[in-house]
Amino acid sequence: MRRFIIAATCLIAGQVASASAIDKLHRFLESTKTMRADFAQIVVAKNGKKPQQSSGVMMFLRPGKFRWQIEKPYAQLLVGDGEKVWIYDPDLRQVTVKKFDAALGSTPAALLVGEGGGKSTLEKNFTLREAGERESLEWLEATPKTPDSGFEKLQLGFSGNDLKAMELFDNFGQTTSLFFSHLERNPSIAVTQFRFTPPAGVDVIGE
Repeated sequence: MRRFIIAATCLIAGQVASASAIDKLHRFLESTKTMRADFAQIVVAKNGKKPQQSSGVMMFLRPGKFRWQIEKPYAQLLVGDGEKVWIYDPDLRQVTVKKFDAALGSTPAALLVGEGGGKSTLEKNFTLREAGERESLEWLEATPKTPDSGFEKLQLGFSGNDLKAMELFDNFGQTTSLFFSHLERNPSIAVTQFRFTPPAGVDVIGE
């Protein structure tokens, strides 16, 4: 689970019911500056062992800032400030730091914030295609253009104007499913939510 979080979403909404999922992506990038949502995450290993489940709150400020806070079953915080990605594990009293650009290929939470305008980091680094309808959702599939991205593919599921689900398939056969609820587009979010200072006494690893 931690590898996916370190490696943590492209959230998309459309305005026209008949529009393709790729069109919805473009509209989302053009119209969404900030977002906040609750999430539930399920990680299933290739061997099919008991899934790992977690839940929490995510938010972003485009371009380049995001906050991914796991609340259950164990607290963990991922913050991207536009320059660095901070991963804080309170139980281990440990902070891992990565350069933001280096984390983009393996962090869906970073992919979703992208740059401004109609082209996202996701679209620059992944080939997009329509993936049809499944479970009453309209799906978009993103395949990485480079072999070292850490992903085999990423799928995004929409219902009307809302993103309802995301599925990530990594190179080790692990599948991570995310389900979003209570989604707010363009809420007012304090920029301080996207800053992180390591607490006193914790180990800091990385940059």
